[in-house]
Amino acid sequence: MALNQQEDVVPQLDKSTLAAEVSAFSSYMQDNNRTKSLLQSDALFYYILETSVLPREPEALKELRELTAKHQWSIMTTPPEGGQFLSLLLKLMNAKNTMEIGVYTGYSLLATALAIPDDGKILAMDINRENYELGLPIIKKHGVAHKIDFKEGPALPVLDQLIADKKQGTFDYVFVDADKDNYLNYHKRLIELVKVGGLIVYDNTLWMGSVAVPPDESMPKFFVYYRHFVLELNKALAADPRIEMCQLPVGDGVTLCRRIY
Repeated sequence: MALNQQEDVVPQLDKSTLAAEVSAFSSYMQDNNRTKSLLQSDALFYYILETSVLPREPEALKELRELTAKHQWSIMTTPPEGGQFLSLLLKLMNAKNTMEIGVYTGYSLLATALAIPDDGKILAMDINRENYELGLPIIKKHGVAHKIDFKEGPALPVLDQLIADKKQGTFDYVFVDADKDNYLNYHKRLIELVKVGGLIVYDNTLWMGSVAVPPDESMPKFFVYYRHFVLELNKALAADPRIEMCQLPVGDGVTLCRRIY
């Protein structure tokens, strides 16, 4: 099956290279006057933000968004329309036991914490605690830190341990916004851990629209390196009979995967 095409060990960009590439990527976006929106018209994008997103954004998320905007890697954050979308999904599902792989400063994490019930839980994983702790005071201020179990480090060993501990089928919802070169490895495990009827949400699955451009088009290395993995993920998900799926141009592209067996 397509999911077996990627091994558990994949070539990684080292941290210094990754940092340089993220900076180059941010500069590329600014130099080309591009937002993270995939809409062809920036005017339409800002209309949506100003009409239905920002006026309804919770104060907690606004605080964290404004804090994150000052960070050098702010391009990595979940956009407010994405946070609004995820929040509504969680409420429609009545999700309670959730997981997030890739946290950054915690915008999507906070959106989840605000959406789930008071006794809901989020297992959150990221390799960088420092970024998470930038947003932690805001999370604590708004009274939802008790819902979060943050683990610093790679997610794959944590997922493997959950499977070893027989936690299959116990998660209602999982959001993945992390290393694209491991998305298929995450999916192999998450499809076991999420319950039948549960949802896995993958972010960045349209990769700034680069999935549809000719491979020889000039793009930053950051685009080129991860584009391959995003294309492989999209191909594998489309062929996976265990899920119903829907790919949407929200933010940088999100794919919803509902486990059906």
